[in-house]
Amino acid sequence: MGLFSRVRGGRGAGRTRSGDEDHLRAWTVTHEGVEAFVEPRTAVTETTMILVATDGEWTRRRVSGPEGARKLARSLKIPIYDAQIVGYPKRMRDHDARQRILRDRERRRDLGA
Repeated sequence: MGLFSRVRGGRGAGRTRSGDEDHLRAWTVTHEGVEAFVEPRTAVTETTMILVATDGEWTRRRVSGPEGARKLARSLKIPIYDAQIVGYPKRMRDHDARQRILRDRERRRDLGA
């Protein structure tokens, strides 16, 4: 497959890879208060779905498109939002900030500082 066929969608565009869907399903089962956020397709990436738990932990995987994301969210019985319209939840940004602090502390500790 050439570069331009990949950018235009190439083979398999619009299909959720079963591994991606399996990951999203398993992640939802192992986390509490999960909400879904759909990110639109761009020239570089397919449509993606971000799942965010109550504590702000999150994961992202490709989905077959906005309708595929809605269908998956319905089957998981979780709310779904359009990330372009509502943005991302503050708890997700807070989680990332906490993780960054913990990584920095660990790095300093490993360096003996």
